[in-house]
Amino acid sequence: MSKHVSEIIVDALIEAGAQRCYGVVGDTINHFTDAIRRSDLRWVHVRHEEAGALAAGGEAYMTGRLAVCAGTCGPGSLHFVNGIFESHRNGAPVLLIASDVASTEAGLDFPQEVDQRRIYEQASVFCEYMSHPSQARRLTALAAQTALSLRGVAVLIVRGDMFSQTDEDTLLWAAHPRIVRALPAPEELQQLADTLNTASSITLYAGYGARNARQQVLKLAQQLNAPVVHTSRAKEFIEPDNPYGVGMTGILGNQAGLEAIDRADLTLCLGTDFAWTQFYPQQPHVIQIDSDPAHLGRRAPIQMGLVGDIGLTVEALLPLLQPGKQNDHLEAARQQWLEDQSAYQKSGEEKDPSLLHPQFVTQTLDRLASEDAVFTADGGSPMVWLLRHLVARGKRRFLTSLLHGTMANAYPQAMGIAAAYPHRQVVALCGDGGLTMLMGDLLTLRQENLSVKLLVYNNASLGFVEMEQRVEGLLDSYTHLLNPDFVKLAEACGFPAWQVTRKEQLEPAMQQWLDTDGPALLDVHVSRMELVMPPKVQASQIASTALFGLKAVFSGRATEVVSLLRDNFLR
Repeated sequence: MSKHVSEIIVDALIEAGAQRCYGVVGDTINHFTDAIRRSDLRWVHVRHEEAGALAAGGEAYMTGRLAVCAGTCGPGSLHFVNGIFESHRNGAPVLLIASDVASTEAGLDFPQEVDQRRIYEQASVFCEYMSHPSQARRLTALAAQTALSLRGVAVLIVRGDMFSQTDEDTLLWAAHPRIVRALPAPEELQQLADTLNTASSITLYAGYGARNARQQVLKLAQQLNAPVVHTSRAKEFIEPDNPYGVGMTGILGNQAGLEAIDRADLTLCLGTDFAWTQFYPQQPHVIQIDSDPAHLGRRAPIQMGLVGDIGLTVEALLPLLQPGKQNDHLEAARQQWLEDQSAYQKSGEEKDPSLLHPQFVTQTLDRLASEDAVFTADGGSPMVWLLRHLVARGKRRFLTSLLHGTMANAYPQAMGIAAAYPHRQVVALCGDGGLTMLMGDLLTLRQENLSVKLLVYNNASLGFVEMEQRVEGLLDSYTHLLNPDFVKLAEACGFPAWQVTRKEQLEPAMQQWLDTDGPALLDVHVSRMELVMPPKVQASQIASTALFGLKAVFSGRATEVVSLLRDNFLR
């Protein structure tokens, strides 16, 4: 008995493990969504496709399972672009069903016709047109298999009229995802061991590629007597209960992490692809192990590169190593890490009850949130507060836009996570600029009953951009935001909200907000003049900020200079 292509695709998606599809219904996918209606696949009706792609990516990133989104021809499928780029770059296995005009109109410049392949092949591991109904199950399974195996986005392009066509569907094509785990050659491991055995001081630099090798990394640190620095993406995996951990490096990092790499005789990178070369040693005192050979030596000069799974490679390496030399490298790094943590804690102290610093708000959230909460954060300042002031405790999960750097990602990604984990606490740290950029999908939270807790850092500005401009010695321009009343906005969308403007209001309001069933919003008015301080402040940054102060005074904005000093240096 023949089946419609739409039914075959939906069945293949379910067999590949998909549970939800995000999108906006219409024209070229109506037969596809009707097939979903009659299946166990859940349709999540978003208001904007970009939010749908981010939600699918959030679900796929956290669960490791395939998540799906689908769009109509032309604008519908194009609206997914930014969310697809975000999902592809962070390694989320997402499958996009992108539709196009009917086959009879292809190549005739028909309204809404778009060559989806040219758009999406740069942000996918698989991107193909379906050319015949007999390919429905085969291509869908292959797309799912590729997304799951290579950890990225797969795009299947289907012309609108093909969904209603039929096929006998006799061949049982299915997805068979596999992850390849390589191991370096024995002679390479011995060469690495010989180098490590003769190094006077070693720092381990663990990245996202070491996410499944936490125990092996700790064993290696113990064997080498080495501090462990982690990238921002590896925070949740490497930070918890780590007696060798010294935090992060980079502009969002801390002094201990920066100095542990700078002062080491040798830095061993474990699954690390941190992009900023200036935060690596300037001389080639770097050895890199990565599962992807294309990553070797692309961020910093290296003296040795090995291809291998981090866990397997470290396990094979450990028997070849001598006990680490006793030196003060680890002790000095750990002592500086304690000082860094103390400084973070002090940055959240509120002496003026009328002045709410975002650090204090985030530290309060860290204390009140559940031990297995999932946190997302918008690109910009909220991302910094998450990385610095929320403690990874082993069961907590974190997702920020660290590779694509988009705004407006936090609560859409949280939507997908809440759909996948309806009984877990899911908290989105939102900038006021990010939240208002995709404000329409606040309605999705209520319509789909997604229990996302929205924390709005309301400083009436694009705060991170404002800081960038000031650090460059510029007068900040075009960053002011005329915000709505977020409490009234949330209530109009059908869920409760609280507003906080003073210190004593924060904890009781936050506790009520976290305890609420369903979606809820907490609008916290935070200091606009907050600076994100790097691990070490350069003289050029001080000079540029001083130049901003001088320009502000001469432009009649002296009160802002006073606020900048009060909020950051006179506390």
